Amino acid sequence: MDKILRFVITLLAAVSGLMTAKWLGTSSFLSSMVSGEFLKVGFITSDDTIVTIFVAAFGGVAGGIIGYILAPFFIKYLWQFTYWVEARLNKMPVSDVIAGSIGLAVGLIISNLIGSAFMHIPLIGSYVPGIISIILGYLGVNIAIHKREEMIGLVAVLPWKTKERQKEKIITKPSYKILDTSVIIDGRIADICKSGFVEGTLVVPMFVLEELQHISDSSDSLKRNRGRRGLDILNRMQKELGLHVEISEQDFEDTTEVDAKLVKLAQLMKGKLVTNDYNLNKVAELQGVTVLNINELSNSVKPVVLPGEEMVVHVVKDGKELGQGVGYLDDGTMIVVDSGKKHMGDTIGVLVTSVLQTAAGRMIFAKPKGIEKGA
Repeated sequence: MDKILRFVITLLAAVSGLMTAKWLGTSSFLSSMVSGEFLKVGFITSDDTIVTIFVAAFGGVAGGIIGYILAPFFIKYLWQFTYWVEARLNKMPVSDVIAGSIGLAVGLIISNLIGSAFMHIPLIGSYVPGIISIILGYLGVNIAIHKREEMIGLVAVLPWKTKERQKEKIITKPSYKILDTSVIIDGRIADICKSGFVEGTLVVPMFVLEELQHISDSSDSLKRNRGRRGLDILNRMQKELGLHVEISEQDFEDTTEVDAKLVKLAQLMKGKLVTNDYNLNKVAELQGVTVLNINELSNSVKPVVLPGEEMVVHVVKDGKELGQGVGYLDDGTMIVVDSGKKHMGDTIGVLVTSVLQTAAGRMIFAKPKGIEKGA
């Protein structure tokens, strides 16, 4: 690369020397001086054309030699300048580079339009456009970089950009999830939010907090523990998990029941009600409120079991019907085993006969393996 650059610089210097010598050779003073001196020694005639050719050739050779000698110095500083520009561009954000390029292009276009008006001025007319290009190019780069935010704002005003922004506003409209007392005490909502399946703002009404506090102050140890568990879950969601939990001060004094207040708040905030209360679920749906039922979610993510599949279950108690045994899967699904009472306390293989899915949960009916259908 250095050799190529040196050749180019030498060639440019030779051409510059040639042009300079040719211009000087056309000068009547120089022509007469050179012609007179050489005529004295008898080298050439007094023909001006021969003098001009001689001077031009001499200038081209001299310029080429000078360019060849000085080329390494020019190349050294050229590489230094290139490395400096590269380092500056690497530190600049992409937005600055793009804005600067646009500003440079605009500045050069304007300088070209203005510079053409000075072309007909004698002596300085041919130099003015170059000076204007340097000045306006520099100004275009600097102004564009400093005004890049406003440039982006102007682009955003364009009709198609406005439509896109309106769509983004619709998509990014705040989504409220209103939690009831039962789902807070249940605790699974914290793990669901941690997994990222629930987005938006979690809203805990003040009257729900008061109900939790009332439960945690109960004389019944079971209720007291449940209330304290709910408060601990809220504290964990807000501090440890970093979720956006908002406490709503909105209350409805004309309504005494907490469930009715929750439905009204969901309607007012246009949010979704998160619960695992079956009755509240039905009442809210009747009033047009979207409900996220944790129990339904739990049932939806349970593995699908089909009649005829084989399973292993530990029979822990007897069922309601005569001879039935009951066991549970790891996810809490109840399995009713026909003729399973005699296997109480044992882990046996069973064959699924049917599956009953309800809003409250799922029940699996099975029979011990090895028993014929007609038995």
